[in-house]
Amino acid sequence: MGTAPDAAEQPPAPGIDITKPHVARIYDYFLGGKHNYAADREAAAQLLRVMPAVRAAARVNRRFLIETVRWLVQEAGVRQFLDIGSGLPTQQNVHEVAQSIDKDARVVYVDNDPLVRVHAEALLATTPNTIVLEADMRDPEALLNRPEVREHLDFSQPIALLLVSIVHFIQDTQQAYEAVKTLRDALPSGSYLVMSHGLNDESIADTLDEAVAIYNRANSGVTLRTRDEIARFFEGCTLIGSGLSPIVDWSIHGPLGDEQEGRIVSINDIPLLRGFPLLCGVGRIES
Repeated sequence: MGTAPDAAEQPPAPGIDITKPHVARIYDYFLGGKHNYAADREAAAQLLRVMPAVRAAARVNRRFLIETVRWLVQEAGVRQFLDIGSGLPTQQNVHEVAQSIDKDARVVYVDNDPLVRVHAEALLATTPNTIVLEADMRDPEALLNRPEVREHLDFSQPIALLLVSIVHFIQDTQQAYEAVKTLRDALPSGSYLVMSHGLNDESIADTLDEAVAIYNRANSGVTLRTRDEIARFFEGCTLIGSGLSPIVDWSIHGPLGDEQEGRIVSINDIPLLRGFPLLCGVGRIES
């Protein structure tokens, strides 16, 4: 049952329910955003009681996305991004990071949530190299066949497929594999898959069960997967940097120790995030 909104809170558009927690708005709250409501903040508070590191993990997950996009433009020469499950706009969005390096970089944001489209369209009104689409990655062929996608991205040139903290919201594992494979197969050699995914860690099973139950009361359930199950999404890719790593250990430059250049977790966050069940990876698509 949803939580009544604060008296001053109103939906951003007709038909958007702010009385039930929403995963994109919960994440927005953890990032310090303003696109969230009483029900979302209550769910976030419940998650923080169960997993106190979740706010820091959300922020580091965002940093993983930002630093990876920066590396892809500066070092890998990628100029096209397909960001699926992009979520609500926040600071240093993908197009802002990429276009600060190359103003001609092109970005397609995709989300199945009309709330995301409402906010993103306002943000992108004056950004011609960036578009936002309302679509669902569980139907990847329909997404890929959208004329806006084909007009905006050149599928003969490398594209970065960004699936950051989104695939674990596809609860059917076989459907998740098929969706990611279809998307990857549409991209040319030299493209990249960027993914973070919740880990099913049996050593903290009770904690994870509580966290999953909170998400299941929101607008989307979550399916955590084992390391081997997550690694399967990268089959056929050459993993970059530290490979498929816990977020606390991830670096674009590889596993070089606690002081390595490129580590996305600050030294102060390492004790808090040690063991947090979130894996990150960047893979180069070879064929």
